[in-house]
Amino acid sequence: MENLPVYHGPIGKEEGERRLGQDGRDGCYLVRNSDSVPGVYCLCVLSQGFVYTYRLHRDDAGSWAAETTPGVQKRYFRQIKNLIAAFQKPEQGIAMPLLYPVTAQSRAQTHTEAQKSSNSLSPTNTSPNPYLHQRPPRAAQGQKNRNKKEVRQALG
Repeated sequence: MENLPVYHGPIGKEEGERRLGQDGRDGCYLVRNSDSVPGVYCLCVLSQGFVYTYRLHRDDAGSWAAETTPGVQKRYFRQIKNLIAAFQKPEQGIAMPLLYPVTAQSRAQTHTEAQKSSNSLSPTNTSPNPYLHQRPPRAAQGQKNRNKKEVRQALG
């Protein structure tokens, strides 16, 4: 898992939501450790202001699967990168396709750039990200995923 660019480690639910909120694009995603189940990972994707979380786990044979929308047949993959590639296509049982990877490396670069700009006296570097201050739209009625949460709540 450590070799997967979108793997962020044991960052916790709120931090994962904050990182996706910073990106702000529908379809941005990352993988993190589960807060509640040891040895399980979470695939998190942003869609219409909500973060949807899907547990990823390995079976005894070493294949990966994701818990998707009820009624969608579970699929198994030998490698986690194959699972992610499959979920980049529409209609796979998740809120939306995985479009924009939020990599741990790009996150580290953004963090470093933010530190440099916060040390600058230039007023152009002091404006906050406007996405983070907008109220995200409500999810469409009838969503089946119970793990959604407004990004704004995680940031507030």
